[in-house]
Amino acid sequence: MNKMHLGVNLSFAMNRYAEPEEWVRIVTEELKLKYVQFFTDLLDPLFSPPSFRYRMCEKIKKLCKENSLKIHSVFTGTSPHCFNLLLHPEKEMRKFTLKWYEEAIKMSAQMDSSGFGSFLGAFSKKDLKNKERKESLTEELIEHWHYLASLAKKEGLKFLLFEPMSCEREIPSTIKETKWFYQRLNENSSLPFELCLDTGHGRRISGEAEDNNPYAWLEEFKDNNLVIHLQQTDRIASRHWPFTEDLNQKGVIQAEKVINILKNNKKDIFLFLEVIYPPFEPFDELIIDDLKKSVKYWKKALNIKE
Repeated sequence: MNKMHLGVNLSFAMNRYAEPEEWVRIVTEELKLKYVQFFTDLLDPLFSPPSFRYRMCEKIKKLCKENSLKIHSVFTGTSPHCFNLLLHPEKEMRKFTLKWYEEAIKMSAQMDSSGFGSFLGAFSKKDLKNKERKESLTEELIEHWHYLASLAKKEGLKFLLFEPMSCEREIPSTIKETKWFYQRLNENSSLPFELCLDTGHGRRISGEAEDNNPYAWLEEFKDNNLVIHLQQTDRIASRHWPFTEDLNQKGVIQAEKVINILKNNKKDIFLFLEVIYPPFEPFDELIIDDLKKSVKYWKKALNIKE
């Protein structure tokens, strides 16, 4: 039987807890967790000056070591999700995105992270409707990610992650597409590409009911998963709600059902709470308490003792 490790994605910190001392303290002392997934909005690979980024990575590495906290992986934040990334219509922007990823991978290695992950990108509406253009950009994207895998291996990373999304433009967004990308990305790759499934993602209107069923996704990929983003959701949208008593009544994600599907997985699973509250009041005052309740809910289901 595999092991299921509970951690938290640092999306909750956003611009609230920009100081590494703060989010390390919150994770270790208040949430009492041992694993985090770093969030690039806290230290953007190109927005931050290289000398500053180097100092911050060294500081983060030192703080994590002192507090027995492990950065499992680094993952793209909300800012990159606003862009087309390696599917941008203009080649110049795709070239810039490649540079962004190169720096993100180097940053991940410097933090002693084991891996780096991202969503793959978003087509423009125009490119989505053009079959030849779509196929050409897809092949270029796979080529770019294979190059990034070779770079990641040189930097000492052990794996790369990609995350299925929720609309047709943001690939992949269906189970069928995800299986295709999983196979293509792993063909002749320097490093393994693992899935990062999100309990709130998947296309609602793909024409296949399973694409909007979080348990169908987990069942289909239970032997491929390395990472799962945990959010409570009603599946009408990707809510990124916490697992509080009231929202568990509204949402469809039940810890026991998730665990029962994954418990016989061949690999260890890392479950990262991904609670995203907008930077408005009263959310700043709610998020830590809601995260504590979410951790308690999942620890009880996983039979993890404090």
